[in-house]
Amino acid sequence: METSFCKQYKKKILEANLALPKAGLVKLTWGNVSMIDRDEGIIVIKPSGVSYSTMSFDQMVVTDLDGRVLEGNLSPSSDLPTHLVLYKAFPEIGAVVHTHSKYAVEWAQSGRDIPPYGTTHADAFYGNIPCTRELTEEEVLKDYEVETGRVIVETFTSRGISPIAVPGAIVNGHGPFTWGKDVDAAVMNSIILEEVAEMALFSELLMKERKPIPNYLLDKHYYRKHGPNAYYGQRV
Repeated sequence: METSFCKQYKKKILEANLALPKAGLVKLTWGNVSMIDRDEGIIVIKPSGVSYSTMSFDQMVVTDLDGRVLEGNLSPSSDLPTHLVLYKAFPEIGAVVHTHSKYAVEWAQSGRDIPPYGTTHADAFYGNIPCTRELTEEEVLKDYEVETGRVIVETFTSRGISPIAVPGAIVNGHGPFTWGKDVDAAVMNSIILEEVAEMALFSELLMKERKPIPNYLLDKHYYRKHGPNAYYGQRV
């Protein structure tokens, strides 16, 4: 039986998923958003392969933290196992977004990090947005979506990157995943990642020498929004 909080979450996830094509991040069915309620032990995610033009809140799928469907008549997104790995590895996050947005995918297909060339990047991502290594043939054939999550976690762990300071990654040859404390933050980070991916690409075309912004400017812009003495925006 559908609970009231699940109904509320389904509406929230529908709105978040519909925000992706509106922001130009998704074509066809190439994207998904999920959110987690850690107290209730549930995840809500869009169904697999359903058109955004006909998607409704009652089609959203509720699962437990092992991916077992609790509510919904449709199969959850095929990327659910990747989301589950990220939720288990990064306990601070409350939502995950995956898209195949054009400029982020171009960086993923190049196998390169997105460098912080300007303050737009630094406002949301404290340093390079990392690109993972390639998945091996064995990983792809064995458990592709799980291994996709694992290679993101591996990248952050091996490189000592905070998933809070850098709320996103690009998977080599695949595309971007972002996250945040809640679903609104995760969607916002997805939008910002795509914007800075485009800016970085065209910056490199204009640059004589590839040179990220200096650390003091990176620090200033990141910490004025996210540091203990942050002063950007309104304080209520």
